[in-house]
Amino acid sequence: MPRVVDGEQVSPHKGKRGLHRLAASLVNSLAGLRAALRHEDAFRQECLAALVLMPVALLSGASGVGKALLVGSVLLVLMVELLNSAIEATVDRISLEDNRLAGRAKDMASAAVLISLVNVAVTWLLVLTG
Repeated sequence: MPRVVDGEQVSPHKGKRGLHRLAASLVNSLAGLRAALRHEDAFRQECLAALVLMPVALLSGASGVGKALLVGSVLLVLMVELLNSAIEATVDRISLEDNRLAGRAKDMASAAVLISLVNVAVTWLLVLTG
């Protein structure tokens, strides 16, 4: 049952502090990754691409900063895809009916993934061609 603070419901997880909160956050984050891997084809595909690209980045002749940019651009895609999936799940939870605003939210989240993929291409091109 949610706690009530100042007349508003508060998540029962908000009262956790220190290591308990850190542990709960880790458990929730791992559950989110498992859910994305289980239910999101795009996330699985991007993870496979990351498994290929990140070792290539680390083995490349790029400087340390260049390697960080290459790896960071790939990790950014995974982060944005997770947010995209969360937005899609939330919108679908609210309603599966066609709705202009729901469609716009999903399209914008998808556009963010596209921009992150363009960022990978541009970053890799610039870093590797010097």
